[in-house]
Amino acid sequence: MGGDGRYVLNGDWAVSPPGTYEAAGTHVVYTRDTGPQETLQAAGPTSHNLLLQVLLQEPNPGIEFEFWLPQERYSPFQARVQALGWPLWQPQPREVEPQPPAAPAVIPARTPTLAPDPCPPCPDTRGRAHRLLHYCGSDFVFQARVLSRHRQAQETRYEVRIQLVYKNRSPLRAREYVWAPGHCPCPMLAPHRDYLLAVQRLVSPNGTQDRLLLPHAGYARPWSPAEDSRIRLTARRCPI
Repeated sequence: MGGDGRYVLNGDWAVSPPGTYEAAGTHVVYTRDTGPQETLQAAGPTSHNLLLQVLLQEPNPGIEFEFWLPQERYSPFQARVQALGWPLWQPQPREVEPQPPAAPAVIPARTPTLAPDPCPPCPDTRGRAHRLLHYCGSDFVFQARVLSRHRQAQETRYEVRIQLVYKNRSPLRAREYVWAPGHCPCPMLAPHRDYLLAVQRLVSPNGTQDRLLLPHAGYARPWSPAEDSRIRLTARRCPI
């Protein structure tokens, strides 16, 4: 998938034939045979992000990644990988025309993805005025437990279990997805914790996407009995 959210191949439950595809400013060669092995090769350099998604419908036979970094970016990457205790394969750099010398790095399939750079601090959005603004302007206000967090493209998706609904303009399911803009959304929600969230409903113009959106610097507080009392008091002051 490209950084714009569009599939390059094998997307939306459709199987693409082997061949060469244009993506992220380069050519991606896709090969597969009757066996379980599939390969993707891109000469590079890439001009945009590419997201590799794997749909497993049978036991995972193993996934291997190999990528090349510009020489000036390799040393910081090497230091971070060694700090995490990951193995690193380091053959001699080779010349790739017209690119400068580069060095490969292989990360085993069963290791976690490289952690992103630390996120900057979020703006302070505490206070009654902020709570009232978001409660009155939101489509949904509810208590939810965060089950998982997934970053894709330029968004962060939370899977949540709805615990208690304070305000809803349409029905909610027991489990929902809440989307937040960016890899470093504000506020950042931690898995396995309960929050009080004020979110908006966002429907695409063609009606193909119907999402619950947590705006940047929106209202998300760790749930507590005190927070429950505050939001109930806010509901009385909010015009219907």
